[in-house]
Amino acid sequence: MLRITLAKRGVSCLAAMLEKEAPRTCDAVWAALPQGGDAQHAKYARNEVYTMVPRFAETEIGLENPTVTPIPGDVVYFSFPGGMLDEEFKRDKGVAGLPGVIDLAIFYGRNNLLLNGDVGWVPGNVYATIVEGLDPMAQACHDVWRSGSVGERLVYERHSEA
Repeated sequence: MLRITLAKRGVSCLAAMLEKEAPRTCDAVWAALPQGGDAQHAKYARNEVYTMVPRFAETEIGLENPTVTPIPGDVVYFSFPGGMLDEEFKRDKGVAGLPGVIDLAIFYGRNNLLLNGDVGWVPGNVYATIVEGLDPMAQACHDVWRSGSVGERLVYERHSEA
């Protein structure tokens, strides 16, 4: 199981890895845990909170179990080459000097569409699904939208079922 936390708000949820549907993505994420960084709320995708981290996979994973219409509870992996992201955006997110980044995202509400006006469709790999704590996490994510993300961190770590 994967624990996903909005640290400042003290809210966590648990997600089950979709190892059959997205084995390469699950392996790469699992091997790279823990991961985390500044939380951001999406502008285009709608009900998404994400963080960007340096690339951690040895090779490009490619698409598997892709979506452009994530549903509530989807945990999604995106890989962006350095040239795809706007320079001001990269500076703001603290990833300007990297050759590319991984975007780790959770979707907490309906009616999401991964369409960016600058680049078009942005498919991502659904590699986990939130199975516990989606409602309080959705409330906290909505608060990130309304109150702001300053000082908030989105953290991904292994959850032991002890």
